[in-house]
Amino acid sequence: MGRGKIVIRRIDNSTSRQVTFSKRRSGLLKKAKELAILCDAEVGVIIFSSTGKLYDFASSRIVNILKSTE
Repeated sequence: MGRGKIVIRRIDNSTSRQVTFSKRRSGLLKKAKELAILCDAEVGVIIFSSTGKLYDFASSRIVNILKSTE
């Protein structure tokens, strides 16, 4: 038997929301790194927190491609 469907909605408690963001952010960045390594893919991820702080990941080839297009 499969899992039940969950409702995706904004977390009202700001502390819980920040903790969830931090955990999800690190998981997403880890998956992006794994994808770039395992599949030899060009991956770029940009994340902005609710406070406006920037978090990013880019495989080395993406960085080179972006620099060459400037």
